[in-house]
Amino acid sequence: MNRRQFQELTKLRQREAYILLSNRLYAGAYYLIGYAIECSLKACIAKQTKRHDFPDKNKTAQSFTHNLEQLIGLSSLSQDLKRATESNRELQNNWLVVKDWKEDARYKLTITPIEAKDLYKASTARKNGILPWIKKQW
Repeated sequence: MNRRQFQELTKLRQREAYILLSNRLYAGAYYLIGYAIECSLKACIAKQTKRHDFPDKNKTAQSFTHNLEQLIGLSSLSQDLKRATESNRELQNNWLVVKDWKEDARYKLTITPIEAKDLYKASTARKNGILPWIKKQW
């Protein structure tokens, strides 16, 4: 996959999560908005690979993860996120919600409406959402 495809997947998964949330299908919405975050971070990682460069094997292997904190590190956004969250309490709170998403949420039947809405809001809020912040970097 390439950067553009990850960007498109981010937008698609965000729209799908919105539709599921609007239809009170909270577990699916929760799962998909987390994948939107994951895809956005992978777009940032893909941006680091220059055309015709041979990718670093170790970094490539590590990128095959669903761990959002690990992906932040691999995308070289850790320091930027640290600085941004130190000066922006709302962004910090949103990251604290988003970072705990796990891909095994796809197996959970107990995602509450509050959990799904909180993750969606933390991910997509226009002013201090994690997705808008990441999109500035991709």
